[in-house]
Amino acid sequence: MAGGNPALRRYRMRSIAFSIAYLASIALATWIIPDDAPADLLTVALAILPGLAVIGWIWAMGRVLVELDDEYLRMLDVRRMMVATGITLALTSVWGILELYSPQIPRMPVFFVFPMWCLGLAVGSLYNKLTLGDAGTCT
Repeated sequence: MAGGNPALRRYRMRSIAFSIAYLASIALATWIIPDDAPADLLTVALAILPGLAVIGWIWAMGRVLVELDDEYLRMLDVRRMMVATGITLALTSVWGILELYSPQIPRMPVFFVFPMWCLGLAVGSLYNKLTLGDAGTCT
């Protein structure tokens, strides 16, 4: 059902493109930026590139919600995203308070928030499967 949906095909192509851009920009930044590099224009520009790919991923996820004609598939994706957002907000809030009051707790790099949210999407798919019997498109 979902495999032939044009909106989902476009999403998959966008997702693949942004994934390649993300991996390539991480590799480039790792190769060019030395450890303890100063925050000069080149370092900042190379460090921002992976973030732009993440912004592209987020745009692609929002765009598929706009483009999906099937309201049921859209609802499943929105539910997944709501579960992922709730998990991410809960974990980062609790961890931030732990960091605030417990100096022994290691700092969580902000870099991990988006991957955490993506893992939350998998939990959201499981939630959909358990409550509705359908995990959806797994986009």
